[in-house]
Amino acid sequence: MYILRACNQGMMYVRLFSHEKIKVTKMNDKVILVDENDRELGMENKIKAHSGAGKLHRAFSLFIFNSTGKILLQKRGENKYHSGGLWTNACCSHPQPGESLDRAAHRRLKEEMGFDCELEETFSFLYKAHFDNGLTEWEFDHVFIGIFDAEIKADKNEVSEWKWVSIEELRRDISAHPHNYTIWFTIAIDRVLTAYTRMKGREGSG
Repeated sequence: MYILRACNQGMMYVRLFSHEKIKVTKMNDKVILVDENDRELGMENKIKAHSGAGKLHRAFSLFIFNSTGKILLQKRGENKYHSGGLWTNACCSHPQPGESLDRAAHRRLKEEMGFDCELEETFSFLYKAHFDNGLTEWEFDHVFIGIFDAEIKADKNEVSEWKWVSIEELRRDISAHPHNYTIWFTIAIDRVLTAYTRMKGREGSG
């Protein structure tokens, strides 16, 4: 089982391990199908879009830092339809048909982590991952970054654990235990940290 990693630098195959079972709670959710330029092509049932070879669809990933520079991680609930029990970014999901990315990002952040904050879209990337449970994740993923310091009230049905970690600690753990993290997180994290550094630089110069 492999992931096709598609970025500006080209494509490469990366070995991906998975052992989770399929558990579905929102069978009627729909995702927005897109082409490789993120142009809308229609809509599809969420599970059908992730079945078999998968269908390319729009998604977003939210990366949240605090004022000390630590990054917020969540451990996905075991009931997730894939990648359950893995560490990942603060929130990731799909906009619903007719819903803007910005609105969907704020909605899901509040639903999943129990807070909201200002978000800035920084870049996007495309990736495809095949899982042992027969599902495929094929996303045009829009990445947002935010800063937050107040109380977190994560939904226990979505998130089994959460924590703030330093960048140094995160890099060491990813290097030592890469399979403890979701594939989209490991693909995006270097570009996220570069974008975050630029954001902090703008704030400092302002």
